Amino acid sequence: MRPELFRLFDVGFPSYFVLLLSGFLFATALGVLWARRIGMNPDAIVDLGLAMLLAGVVGSRLLHVFADGYFWDYVHLCTDPAQVDWPLERAECLSSAYDGVWDAAKGVCHPKNADCFAWAKFWAGGLTYYGGFLGATAAAVFLLRRDKFPFWKAADMAGFAIPMGLAFGRMGCLLAGCCFGATTDLPWGLSFPPRSPATEAQVKEHLLGSLRMWSLPVHPTQIYESAASLGIAAFCLFWLLPRKRYDGQVFAASLALYAVARFLVEILRRDARGGAVGLSTSQLIGLGLLVAAALIHRTRNRNRSPRAA
Repeated sequence: MRPELFRLFDVGFPSYFVLLLSGFLFATALGVLWARRIGMNPDAIVDLGLAMLLAGVVGSRLLHVFADGYFWDYVHLCTDPAQVDWPLERAECLSSAYDGVWDAAKGVCHPKNADCFAWAKFWAGGLTYYGGFLGATAAAVFLLRRDKFPFWKAADMAGFAIPMGLAFGRMGCLLAGCCFGATTDLPWGLSFPPRSPATEAQVKEHLLGSLRMWSLPVHPTQIYESAASLGIAAFCLFWLLPRKRYDGQVFAASLALYAVARFLVEILRRDARGGAVGLSTSQLIGLGLLVAAALIHRTRNRNRSPRAA
């Protein structure tokens, strides 16, 4: 675990955002090469990538705030910080790092000061992939129509570029310690250091007695999802793209494959993710996207041209 990847001119660079940006640059580069290969304007892909990045961050943050189970914490941070519990020990609570208020009766720490803009501080952590995907999709629809770029051709490009970028982003999650899995005895289980999100969760579940302890070994769900995303990108780019029967087929396949992979990984995850009817928010959205992928396949395959480029 390495939340801060490096420092430059005394400025810390968070691992998650460095890997997220790396994934974005790599995915955009793939898109530019693809556009040149099919004779389209690569500048449109660069503009598209930047817009999708910004809209994706906004969407991913909003879904986190409203669906990951922290909504009332953000509300109380603004209205009544005493209702927000931090799972810290007394010494840590009163240290300069947290500067909190110790609640001896409950044995928890509370924030000292109200913060009505905590919900907007995306750089402090708390982003969801599906929120980013939905936000980026909205930006893509607008820009592609504006630039008169063939929508479904661009969607097929996204079908291999997005999971490639996500493979980088999930490794950033690993370094940040978020998106961790359930405890395991498997030989590849990972233990996270003291005060990590995994340790905090296991203290809450009474699996550990202190935040100063290393976490019990957990499934490296970040690596599972990164590997699955890389596999989806490779399949879509090297096998399906040259054989597609209609524009939009690569995107539909990527959408469905990721939804299935994410649904399975979610079963092993143990970080706070919200949800309903026994399923996490991401699993519920994934089921909706499976339906969307099936509809895209049905409508696009029915209306396909004799040979998709």
